[in-house]
Amino acid sequence: MSYGKLFSAGVQGLDGYKVEIEVDITGGLPGLSIVGLASKSVEEAKDRVRGAIKHSGFKLDPEKITVNLAPADVKKEGSHYDLAIAMCVLLANGQIENSPLFSRTLFLGELSLDGRLRSAQGVLAMTLFAREAGFQFAALPKENLKEASLVKGIKLVPITSLQELVKMFQVGQLRSQKIDIDFVSMRSQEYEYDFQYVRSQENAKRALSIAAAGGHNIIMTGPPGTGKTLLARCLPSILPLLSYEECLDVTKIYSVAGKLKKSNPIITERPFRSPHHTASHISLVGGGSNASPGEITLAHRGVLFLDEIPEFHRQTLEALRQPLEDGVITVSRAKGTVEFPASFILVASANPCPCGYFNDPKKECRCSNSQIVNYQKKLSGPFMDRIDIKIFLERFALAKLAQKAVADPSENVRKQIEKARQIQAKRFVDIGIKTNSQMSARQIETYCDVSEKLKKSIVASMEKENLSARGFHKILKISRTIADLNNEKEIGQNHLFEALSYYQEQGDQR
Repeated sequence: MSYGKLFSAGVQGLDGYKVEIEVDITGGLPGLSIVGLASKSVEEAKDRVRGAIKHSGFKLDPEKITVNLAPADVKKEGSHYDLAIAMCVLLANGQIENSPLFSRTLFLGELSLDGRLRSAQGVLAMTLFAREAGFQFAALPKENLKEASLVKGIKLVPITSLQELVKMFQVGQLRSQKIDIDFVSMRSQEYEYDFQYVRSQENAKRALSIAAAGGHNIIMTGPPGTGKTLLARCLPSILPLLSYEECLDVTKIYSVAGKLKKSNPIITERPFRSPHHTASHISLVGGGSNASPGEITLAHRGVLFLDEIPEFHRQTLEALRQPLEDGVITVSRAKGTVEFPASFILVASANPCPCGYFNDPKKECRCSNSQIVNYQKKLSGPFMDRIDIKIFLERFALAKLAQKAVADPSENVRKQIEKARQIQAKRFVDIGIKTNSQMSARQIETYCDVSEKLKKSIVASMEKENLSARGFHKILKISRTIADLNNEKEIGQNHLFEALSYYQEQGDQR
């Protein structure tokens, strides 16, 4: 036999797709060539495959070997095609007999020159695809077994070398294995940052609890040392624990991005991403030649913290407007368009001026009026309109730092938030959303019903603050969350005016 065909997979965005590996061996000038729009890393497979076959005890005659990766109109990235190419070469030159198992198996993994198998990126996404495509087996590196074990309904064949896999096919039996994952016990309930260790700032804690309960974005403004960063880092500790489906989503993202830890390749905690203010547009929203996930996608199902948000490039912040509204980011490139999930809670912090002490009772501000105005103008109106909750943090007495912590621990707060989330899940069970922050204008009319008298009162207050129509909808959403957090069915006046106090602009404190 001088021809062989096996199957591997590639990743576009976060989704896997089938790649047919074809090998044709003919007479002619000896060599191994790869066609089918292969990237540099795939082209380098020629040397890795040749070395792996030789050092695994198999022969490679001086013949012309052509490897085709189909579909040919999609660029192939990554080194995980090595295993499929090597197996297909051995099938085509007759060193492995054809078997019905080949058509039911997906091959993934990078080869070293001595035939050992190395771990690969995106294995979880490709294993999910293999199951959906009807493959019975997925042959993959043993190092990737734990993350792939999250996928139910497919047999995993973990291997350490090319020789080991060939022997399995020679005896006609693939040894499948799966790691039993106790998902519930893996979810950490102990966090380094906890609400009970935050002194004072009760108003900020309340605002963060509302943000967590309804999935609302929040910005905290205040002088240095008031606890903005500490409060932001506490937010994951009060969010509901990840469900199995959410864990699968987040782990798949980190697998594709190559950010899984070898010691624990399953993400069981809410992500917390805190990019530096010098982060580029692409690193934040995603993209590049191969359209990889950015920070906002790595924060999916978790928290994106932008510390000192006015220091970020304005163009970078404006790119967040779509994901803040829709929960997804669309990345357009010459090769096509990719959509990444980006449903996160944005937590931003800012100083009131460049030096941080404008209107501070204890430290004198060193900034000129023009510097203060320019600093506060760095965040555009349309961007700020997408922030639900805006709070200002005052300084607190240093004596409180010496007092013993008496605040509720995060675990207690989280239980209250989980109850509010359950109310929302029941409310939105048939309409495809999960939190109040995701409601459309029509859904707001349905689920945020308030009396005409209250509406007029809120509108009058909004006109004084010069707030937008989007602001009115934001206030209703926050009011609905406050009522849920208080376990109250109807939105009352107290809910509306508390929501209004959080939505009023906090940027200009003059």
